[in-house]
Amino acid sequence: MEFGGVIPAVTTPFTDELDLDLSSLTSNIERLRTAGIETVCACGTMGEASALSFDERDSVISTAVSAAEAVVVGISSPTTATSVAFARQAAELGAHGVMCLPPTTYTCDDDEAVAFFHQVGAVTALPLMIYNNPAAARVDMSAQLIARICAEVPSAAAVKECSEDARRIAAVIEAADDRIAVLVGGDDWALEGYAAGAVGWVSGVANVAPSECIQLESLCFEGRLEEARVLNRRLLPLSRLDMHPKLVQLFKLAEDRVGMRGGPPRPPRLPLNEEEIAMVDAAVAVGVAV
Repeated sequence: MEFGGVIPAVTTPFTDELDLDLSSLTSNIERLRTAGIETVCACGTMGEASALSFDERDSVISTAVSAAEAVVVGISSPTTATSVAFARQAAELGAHGVMCLPPTTYTCDDDEAVAFFHQVGAVTALPLMIYNNPAAARVDMSAQLIARICAEVPSAAAVKECSEDARRIAAVIEAADDRIAVLVGGDDWALEGYAAGAVGWVSGVANVAPSECIQLESLCFEGRLEEARVLNRRLLPLSRLDMHPKLVQLFKLAEDRVGMRGGPPRPPRLPLNEEEIAMVDAAVAVGVAV
């Protein structure tokens, strides 16, 4: 597959007893497809990957592959061995690509990062999306390091850039000399990312407002920036939820509010308080077309 377009990082619905709710995952993805979404990302941060067993990942990936046109699977973990196992699992279950942070509990240097991605990328034929998120992995990969990884790792085809530095998009494009697809990784600077040359957007808000996110991308690609600014301003209250520590709970509630199934999170995440609920309701009221 070629990475690009709006890619919702889908949540993993649970029942009230906190078991997998695979029928709701299917219906959520079908709703996204109806809105025009072609690719989803499963088993990422938004999908509470760290709260899933290996067998549960198997069920979630299989369900997503059956429901979506294309599926990117998050394979981030603390160790090379685990990420390798996750990559093999994704390939065996019919995924179309994988996405991976650097090791999540070790502050690796540049050589270790390159070695890690080389080993993870070598075990399958799936294209690899490098994921740069310093808040999640304790490593902020520079534009030069990302360019080096894409030069030395044959399967590296894209980067999800989530450093919260809007200048990084242009820097990666320049350093990699257009050899890698650059996707926005933070919802509240999608407009800036597209303006700088991003070709896609891995998004939380697209779970709740997929049509609006697709429209924002189209306006940017068409150079209709004033219209894009107006739409982006409307989406910003929802988009800012993506950078909140409780993004999973926030977007699950937003899904519930628009007729999807978000449902409860698994511990250690707790239910939202009244102020947080009000924040979500206000954002949905402004950002989602009725």
